[in-house]
Amino acid sequence: MFGGNNKKENTNTKSSSTPTTSSSGLNSLVKGTVVEGTVKSESDIRIDGTIKGKLICDAKVIIGPTGYVEGEIRCQNAVVEGKFEGTLEVSALLNVRESAVVSGEVSTEKLIVQSGATFNVTCSMGAGTAKRNASNSRPDGKTSDRKSGSNVKENKAAGAQS
Repeated sequence: MFGGNNKKENTNTKSSSTPTTSSSGLNSLVKGTVVEGTVKSESDIRIDGTIKGKLICDAKVIIGPTGYVEGEIRCQNAVVEGKFEGTLEVSALLNVRESAVVSGEVSTEKLIVQSGATFNVTCSMGAGTAKRNASNSRPDGKTSDRKSGSNVKENKAAGAQS
């Protein structure tokens, strides 16, 4: 009789004292909100407002239909329905929806561009492209090409011999 009641109390105590945390929370920047600077997020983020600067996200970035980002985004996955201008580095999948306007530089492993989207970018694709571009970037923001640098040295050496 008392054993049955104790079990119920222990079960209730455990469920009420254990916090429910979710690693898949969603951050949201609502329409009319403007953020300037650097935004960092470990979980998904949805932008329906404006970000001018840098967004670094360990998960998915969603730029909603009213969203606008000007600057740089580095993330795992991205869905663009609004407007983006700048550098976009996506380590997995970039999905550009029909209402999107994207311009600048894009590097991603996989890409979906739906009919009707405006996609005016310089794009590099493939496994590890975003990581490769980050490792080749210089402080002045330009990327270095090791092969062309070595070819220039070889050409100068060949010219000096003739």
